[in-house]
Amino acid sequence: MVDPVYPPKPRPGDRVAIISPSAGLPGLFPLPYELGLRRLVEDFGLTPVEYPTTRLMGADPRARAADIHAAFTDPDIKAVIASIGGDDQIAVIPHLDGELLRANPKPFFGYSDNTNLLHHLAGLGIVGYHGGTVMCQFGRPGAMDPLTADSVRAALFTSGPYELTAASRIVEENGRWEDPATFEAELATEPAPGWTWHRPDRVVEGTSWGGCVEIVAWLLMADRGIGPVEDYAGRVLFLETSEELISSAEVYYTLRSMGERGLLRQFPALLMGRAMAWSHQRHNDAAARERHRAEQRAAVLRALAEYAPDTMAVFDVDLGHTEPQLVIPYGGRIRVDGPARRITVTY
Repeated sequence: MVDPVYPPKPRPGDRVAIISPSAGLPGLFPLPYELGLRRLVEDFGLTPVEYPTTRLMGADPRARAADIHAAFTDPDIKAVIASIGGDDQIAVIPHLDGELLRANPKPFFGYSDNTNLLHHLAGLGIVGYHGGTVMCQFGRPGAMDPLTADSVRAALFTSGPYELTAASRIVEENGRWEDPATFEAELATEPAPGWTWHRPDRVVEGTSWGGCVEIVAWLLMADRGIGPVEDYAGRVLFLETSEELISSAEVYYTLRSMGERGLLRQFPALLMGRAMAWSHQRHNDAAARERHRAEQRAAVLRALAEYAPDTMAVFDVDLGHTEPQLVIPYGGRIRVDGPARRITVTY
């Protein structure tokens, strides 16, 4: 794996591409999408530019790849932001021209299914940003969470170290995007328990790799740009799970497979995002949510004990499918200071 470099950052007033490399959900749910676009303009001073498949559900993977190419090669576009995730971006990646992207690096923001493109860009030597989609973070009902807004702003416009701050309050339940009432009130929040540290007896600093557990599993199954396991030695692994609320068993099986491959033990530190534990399909109460998270934590610890017993881990980090969300550089530097209980990323 190539050690990535950071592309130049945009400045207020610049044009940024808005693309849907996965699902064209802006066409089905315009309310969070249009709100996200307004915030990009009014709060961040950026000019969003849409591409042909941005609002198109079921777009051909080649057409979505063409949008990615167009966004990266346009000299007036200074960053590329995903509208949202989805479930089939893995079929888009084979249609990308790696040399074209390598010659035209841009900061790319996305997470969930966008793990595919972030992993691909990192393999080409381009640092990306795991977080900050238009519909979820910029289009949050009420106002953007201050932690999210500060992290996104720092990742978009600045370069250098940024210390992550654990959320004091989190959002567990969300309204429906098709209902205008969802966007007329602030989201209800609950107290957050903070981060939980495992084996915090050292300081680890390295480039990051990982993403959404479900997508990482697909990348491993398809053998998409997964180099020799030694290429990952000393890196910081970060993982999180989606609104699919996959079982603790599935999380364990994925990590077990990484362990059997000899991959898991290459990472001296793991950041595990706070598991999403409520969805519109599963209205878990507080006890069920805590049980889901406890079972997932136990599954990760079991895999580490079996395959990477020396790895330090931090659980319930506010990354990925969390609210608030902290942006994680993909292929960028992360410092995990166990004794000081501090996590610092480099944007």
